Order: sequence, then C-alpha cells, then structure tokens
Amino acid sequence: MRIEQMQRMTEFEIPTVMKHGLGAIKNLGDEVKKLGVKKPMVVTDQGVINAGILDPVEASLKAANVPYIVYDGVVANPPLEVVANGTALYEQENCDGLIAVGGGSSMDTAKAIGVEVVHGESVLEYECAEGKKPLENRIPPLVTVPTTAGTGSEVTMWAVITDPAREFKFNTGGPLIAAHLTLIDPELHVSMPPQVTAGTGMDALCHAIECYTCHYAQPQTDAVALLAIEYVGKYLRRAVANGHDLEARYGMAMAAMLAGLSYGSESAGAVHAMTQTLGGIIPVAHGGAVAATLAPVMEHNWIGEPEKFARIAQALGVNTFNMDVNEAARASVESVRQLAKDIGCPTLTDLGVGKDMIGRLAKEAFNDPQTVGNPRDLCVQDYEQIYSKCF
Repeated sequence: MRIEQMQRMTEFEIPTVMKHGLGAIKNLGDEVKKLGVKKPMVVTDQGVINAGILDPVEASLKAANVPYIVYDGVVANPPLEVVANGTALYEQENCDGLIAVGGGSSMDTAKAIGVEVVHGESVLEYECAEGKKPLENRIPPLVTVPTTAGTGSEVTMWAVITDPAREFKFNTGGPLIAAHLTLIDPELHVSMPPQVTAGTGMDALCHAIECYTCHYAQPQTDAVALLAIEYVGKYLRRAVANGHDLEARYGMAMAAMLAGLSYGSESAGAVHAMTQTLGGIIPVAHGGAVAATLAPVMEHNWIGEPEKFARIAQALGVNTFNMDVNEAARASVESVRQLAKDIGCPTLTDLGVGKDMIGRLAKEAFNDPQTVGNPRDLCVQDYEQIYSKCF
C-alpha cells in the first residue's frame, strides 16, 4: 500500500443490495414491490427485446400484478437525447421507479434518467467535472438486471453518458446514483453472442486490473478485484466457446459484479481514459476497444506496481514459481494478450479506428480525469506510443 493512500481518508460504500442465482428473475416483481414501487419504467434496448430476454422480466411483473411501461430507446454509448426521452416518458406516465434490463448502456441510461427526474434538469449539469453540480437527491428506486457480464454498472456508483456536441463521454456519479437492488440471473446471459461475451468479459477484467493497480486502490477493492481476475481467467474462454455453459456464465456474472465493486467510490486508469474518449468520438463497442488497449497499457504500467502485476499473473493462472517479481509482472501482460487472442478480440483497426487519429486520441485521453489514477505517470507522448501498439 502506498504512503499517500495511508495518508488520506478513503471510503468504500455499497448502496446496492445484490441478489443472484439461476432463475432469480422470477423474483423481480416481488422485489419491486418490496421497494415500494407501484409503476416502474423498464429501461432497455431493441436487442434485448429481439432476443426474448424481456419476456421473463414482463412475466414476473405480471405475475406480481405490477403495472409497468417499457422504454426501449437505449442505444450503445447513450447520448443525452436518449436520456431526455426516457425522462419525458417516465414523467408522462407517472412512474415511481426504474428497472434497467440490458448491458451497461441500459443501466447507465436508467441511472441518468433517475438523476434528471429527481433534480429537474439535464444530467449534463451533474457531470463529474469542475464547475458542475454535485448530486443532491437519491434517484428513484432502481433495480438493475444485467444481461451481459462486463460493465459492472449494476453495482457501480457511476453512469457514462455521451455529449454529442463535444464528442465526449462524461461520468456522473456518487452513492446517490447507485441502484437500490441488482438481480443477477446468469440464465439471461446465454443468448449473448461470442463476440459480445468476449468484449464484455474483457471489460470486466479491465475494471478489476485497473482498480487493483490504480492510485485509488484500497484493501476492500483489492479483494474483490483479485477474485474477479481469477474468475475471468477461469471462465471467460469457456463462456465464449459455449454460451450455454451455465457454470461459466455464472462465474463471469460474478466477475463483472465483483469488478464493478472494485471501483469503490473512485475511478480507473489509462485504459478507460483511452476508451471512453474514443467512444465519444466514434461509435465503437466499448468492450472491443478495451480488449484492444488493455495489454498495451499494462505493458506501460507494470513498472509502476510490479508486485501487483505479478499477483495478477498468478490470478490468471500463470505459474510464477521460478520468476522474479519483474518477470512475473511482465507475464501478466502476455497472459492478457493471449487471452484476448484466444477469444478473438479485435484490434483498433478492426474497430474502424485509423492511425491518423492517434494524435487527437492521445490528447483527449491525457485530459481525461481517469489518467490521474494510473499507476505510472503519463504524458501525451506516452499515450501516442501506447495507441500505436493497439493496431
């Protein structure tokens, strides 16, 4: 533990109740009632509906005699307009609670809608940035039902929303935005295509690695991060290879949740500085971008926390018995690189990112607030070098 970590007050808060199990979705209606919600708005996307994943959600609500409406306008990297449209529908229908069904985009959209409902203005006013307003009111009761195993948004105190005018993805967050309950049912994950399983799984791994090694790490976040890394190393290949492997799906669902908890009340590091700014400029899948950038960032970072990176290698199943700390730390980089290769993750070129963008992307990443938490100092030139290795 760094001296500066011991010299400052740290905080680890868990505002969200976590319930999980095969078939857990059957309890949704009763859980919503326990929260005192009489008419929730279900926030989701067309992909969830087309895959039939919303069917058991609606069945549970109907069985419990809970009236509801569905807002299915969520898109990837949700922009402010999608949030505003959801807020308008919520108020028009006199709803009093939210159910987010989907991946990180649906859960973040629901959180942002909650912010607008209780504050009476755009979520943009509550961006985590200098000069913006802090959240003052708890969002309406929110139940998150993740259908992917990646973002951890079901338990984080953050929402990431896109401001198209700035071509920028911003964070809003704190304990007041967290879900009241998350209901995790791995049976809802079996329809995920292999490429989505791979991308979201690498996102979960990245959350755990970045939060374990960043300047904001603390014992509680270290504990959940390490177990998340172990679960990803054990289960991700299996989940990609066989989507109906329920043990692997359960393991990855827990990995995503634990990695979400590893955020604590702070932020991550260079990978998310790179990928969030990238996602604000062009519509890339966040998981794929993370998979392309994680190993190159680790290659830069390991020297800042060699003991922790050596421990990451062990968590991923590397036999480090005959290695010194530096060798083991470098082995963690290769282990992650091999994992991404094994599960068919894309490069930035595959995602449509051109090398001519490196200059702009490096500057944007350097200015992202998540750079501050990175375990090794960074400048714009460092980001340029890292980006060049991601193609």
